[in-house]
Amino acid sequence: MNSENGILLESGTNELEIVEFEVRGNKYGINVIKVKEIIQPVAVTFIPHAHEHIEGIIQLRGEVLPLVNMAKVLGLSGEELGETDKYIVTEFNKQKVVFHVQNVTRIHRISWEDIEKPSDMYQGGSSQVIGVIKINGEMILLLDFEKIIVDINPQSGIHVAQVKQLGKRERSEKRLVVAEDSPLLRKLINDTLAEAGYEVVDFFENGKQALEYLESQAAEVAAGQGPQLLITDIEMPQMDGHHLTRRIKENTELKELPVIIFSSLITEDLRHKGVEVGADAQVSKPEIAQLIKHIDQFVL
Repeated sequence: MNSENGILLESGTNELEIVEFEVRGNKYGINVIKVKEIIQPVAVTFIPHAHEHIEGIIQLRGEVLPLVNMAKVLGLSGEELGETDKYIVTEFNKQKVVFHVQNVTRIHRISWEDIEKPSDMYQGGSSQVIGVIKINGEMILLLDFEKIIVDINPQSGIHVAQVKQLGKRERSEKRLVVAEDSPLLRKLINDTLAEAGYEVVDFFENGKQALEYLESQAAEVAAGQGPQLLITDIEMPQMDGHHLTRRIKENTELKELPVIIFSSLITEDLRHKGVEVGADAQVSKPEIAQLIKHIDQFVL
């Protein structure tokens, strides 16, 4: 695997690196910070009655990890193991999962501004595609690996029941802003915030839209009369959450606005990136109850 520009270390640049891989001749991408390593295929233990997308389990340095067959996830045919097949070992949402692909080719460094949102006409409600990247006359589809895992194991997602465990909640008039590109997660976050008593919430599907809105409200925010807290994902087309957070903290009128990063990419290895851009708190999906506790801390 060849990197074109090396490893991206600086936080908040609105850039990302993607690992390009192939499944049945089609090109896809995964954010490199989700990838722990790429290995050759190893022995797989079949699990009876497992989800149809689970190929089995493997053992890697003493850990037992699930193996997801990406051809089945994407509705593509073929079961045979090819000479170029690879296993991509990932970590996100505080769990490790291995994905079986047909080839891993290279790493691309790109800007979130260069990632196009999929059209509703061809995306569909169950699509795993969150972005389209055009490179050298070819298209690479950026996949929603969080959705892939939630589809396999719904219990790994966000649930309103987690908030109910916090006890009876009073209704709050506090104004919150949420930047989240996934329509499904926007609805789940909206439902859980409402259950927690936070009903005045403005949602935006990327960091650029959220920043433009907050800049338009900057004077009110500085006077204590505008939005009182921002919740942001990290991975979003146009502008990611790290860059959004940095822009907020560099703005004289907005810098006191509390920013909570709520993302599957909050790991011990990556938490420093949020600290570097000035995030006030960071919570790993799907720990929605922990998110609510941080919101209470900043706005109540």
